[in-house]
Amino acid sequence: MGTWKEIVGECFTLEEFDDYCHTLQWTAWRPSFIVLHNTGVPSLAQRPDGFTSAHMKGFVRFYRDEQKWSAGPHLFVDDQQIWVFTPLTMSGVHSPSWNKVALGVEMLGDYETESFSDGRGLAVRENAIAAMATLSAVLGLDPQEMRLHREDPLTTHACPGQNVRKLEVVQEVMDLLVERHSGEHSL
Repeated sequence: MGTWKEIVGECFTLEEFDDYCHTLQWTAWRPSFIVLHNTGVPSLAQRPDGFTSAHMKGFVRFYRDEQKWSAGPHLFVDDQQIWVFTPLTMSGVHSPSWNKVALGVEMLGDYETESFSDGRGLAVRENAIAAMATLSAVLGLDPQEMRLHREDPLTTHACPGQNVRKLEVVQEVMDLLVERHSGEHSL
């Protein structure tokens, strides 16, 4: 599927991620919307301490060596931080119909069975919403254009699981945009 795009492989707090995104230049590639995913495997239970740099290296081996992809998703979000995987200024590989036009945000968890509204699932949700609000502000993206992986007509995955309700996520991103980035983004 092409030459492997080296990963960023760095983790950020919400504030650090916002600062990082404001330093980037989207000149060669500019996404039109965000696609939201969940890892499924690993689940929250399988990663009790969230992601580590060793996990990012494991994802490289999986996507590059096993799947033979040129990249992976852009972000891996857990309950503690946001990992930048594929550079945000390059197209990634995460959803067959939308790889060339969308950012891929992968949330730790299996939201077909794990809660997305309390405990660690809620913390993942809050971090993902903050990351999407930052990306929407910086890129001028409309949160209402966000898509769930399961909406891709070329996928068979029930991702990100029934416990992720699109309208709730979109509203929370929009609310956070107004709260944090009202001077940068207008819909």
